[in-house]
Amino acid sequence: MGETESDRVLVERVQHGDTRAYDLLVRKYQHKIVALVSRYINDWTECEDIAQEAFIRAYRALGSFRGESQFYTWLYKIAVNTAKNHLVSQGRRPPTDDIAIEDAQHVQSAEALRDGATPEHELLRQEIEQTVFSTVQALPEDLRTAITLREVEGMSYEEIAEVMNCPIGTVRSRIFRAREAIEQSLRPLLDER
Repeated sequence: MGETESDRVLVERVQHGDTRAYDLLVRKYQHKIVALVSRYINDWTECEDIAQEAFIRAYRALGSFRGESQFYTWLYKIAVNTAKNHLVSQGRRPPTDDIAIEDAQHVQSAEALRDGATPEHELLRQEIEQTVFSTVQALPEDLRTAITLREVEGMSYEEIAEVMNCPIGTVRSRIFRAREAIEQSLRPLLDER
């Protein structure tokens, strides 16, 4: 059974009164949702509280979930809206874009590179990471959001099209242009090595 099917089964169980099934969904996605919220909120304790609030909102709205999108896509939207609403309620201005890339993607790759890495390799890894981060930050909002949803969140093109409310062809084009910009900024760094 694939991830989408297992989520659908768990959602149906929750809709029929099995609260333990929702606990499984929370455990499955809690780290991703906290990481997502941390892109809007800097305080980790606050992030956990907002993530918990997003899960509560999702639970209350689960009766109206019809499975027209994947559960995570639906939950993702709730979490983003909860984080933005929290910022507004605190008198802070939410970001205009949905995602500002953070180091989450690079932490895992850094762990793989760290084993036996020489100081030169570590320096190169840090330069590559910083170059990618800076390039992504400088991208137009639509390209930045598309590449982040794909590479950091691991969403499919279909899910990204749904989240961004645009055709799949547009998503593919945005991701291609973002990857092209990243490659161009990395080329001088990698050529000198």
